[in-house]
Amino acid sequence: MRRGGPDLLRLISIGLLLLAVSLVFYELVTFSRERARLPDQLTIAGVPVGDLEKTEALERLLQVYGSPVELFYGDEVILLNPSSVGYRLDTEVMLAASELARTEVEFWSGFWDFLWNRPGEPNSIPLKSEFSQSELEMNLRDIALRYDKPSKAAEPIPGSPTFAPGESGRVLDIARARELVGEILNTPVNRRVNLPVVAEAPPRPTLPTLQILLKQILKVTEFDGLAVIYLQEMQTGDELHFAILAGEEIEVEPDIAFTAASTIKIGVMTAFYRYFDEPLDEEAERWLYEMIVLSGNATSDWLVERLEGIDELGSPGPVLVTNTLRDLGMESTYLGGYFRIGSPLLIQPQTSGNQRPDITTSPDPYNQTTASEIATLLVDIYRCSQGGGALMAAFGGVITAEECANMLDLLSQNKLGYLIEAGVPDGTRVAHKQGYTDSPLDYVIDTGVVFTAGGNYTLSIFLWNELPMIWDPTAKLVSNLSRAVYNYFNPPLEN
Repeated sequence: MRRGGPDLLRLISIGLLLLAVSLVFYELVTFSRERARLPDQLTIAGVPVGDLEKTEALERLLQVYGSPVELFYGDEVILLNPSSVGYRLDTEVMLAASELARTEVEFWSGFWDFLWNRPGEPNSIPLKSEFSQSELEMNLRDIALRYDKPSKAAEPIPGSPTFAPGESGRVLDIARARELVGEILNTPVNRRVNLPVVAEAPPRPTLPTLQILLKQILKVTEFDGLAVIYLQEMQTGDELHFAILAGEEIEVEPDIAFTAASTIKIGVMTAFYRYFDEPLDEEAERWLYEMIVLSGNATSDWLVERLEGIDELGSPGPVLVTNTLRDLGMESTYLGGYFRIGSPLLIQPQTSGNQRPDITTSPDPYNQTTASEIATLLVDIYRCSQGGGALMAAFGGVITAEECANMLDLLSQNKLGYLIEAGVPDGTRVAHKQGYTDSPLDYVIDTGVVFTAGGNYTLSIFLWNELPMIWDPTAKLVSNLSRAVYNYFNPPLEN
């Protein structure tokens, strides 16, 4: 059979082949254009950038991470511009990583997947950024300056021993806020932060404020003698120590010597426990109780007589008491003889307290102390009862915590209802010892440890005047000074 022209089947085959080549070429061109863009499943720093050109991806990243962060301070909204904290994206590194992601699949392998409409694997490029922590903190401090409401301490009411209530406040927790804002700056969505604002309770007044109040009380009462006040806060060891003479402040270094009177019995008790251990005999226990709680002079002498010659030198009892106080660093506190009338004066030390050229209270040569030294002895007993402190260190554990606790218990049973005790609420524990003359009343002293919910403290209030003082206003003055100190440690609550 003769072939009459081109074979139809061949023509169709050629046509189909040309069509296939054209389609492949078309798909190659399309794939090449698509391959020039970023991969369809790619995210950079959490931002979808698939099928974008690099310039478009860059614009989107800058738009997302350049948008302000909303900071909520309570009901207030503050917009923080990232540029204000030096925020910068490392776009060069991230886009270089995106280029690697674009070309990591071999061309023909990628083309084959393209022909079969197979989606590429998801790929995520982590965020690379930086900002200035110091600039962020400056911004947060500026916010705090504008929106914080600092608490206010209780303020003294002039002329009275009381304080006006303080006020609570609210303050920005800058350290925590810095962490939270730093995290949100690196987050592409939900760019808002509830700033951590904490309530701030009213602080306790400062010791200088208390000193002002105590001076005002002395001024209002028109006390024209000598007042020496010493205070130590047990938790911190912070001290307040000042002296007022005829309305004018005078130097308290060295501290001024007073007649110790019955406060020296704290030293007698300490010395007795140095040489005698618990359990004490019944007689010694009774004498200690009567000496401290009933302020017995005879029982004090009996206890001191028990100390006679107990050391290797055979020292008299009053000397042993004085030596015990010296070993604790008390230079101006001593017992020179027995309380009984007619007893000889065994020692009469010249001390920094009784040799001041500018002031003298004409202290009794038989027993002397200062406001700060006798209070410091109580501090030592208190710390010893807690298992530490100078008293234990000085005597190498000869005096135990149990014995110191017993001393505080005895002093706490000395209940008078006036002086320091009268300045604190009923039921407040006050471990104290007082001293004064009945007639004429030329000095009144009281020293003790006061245990309160707002903190424990040791307080000495020593008053002296050349002219005889009247008991009622003088005792009331001491109680008002004590009340002011108590209110300092336990300020009133907000209204």
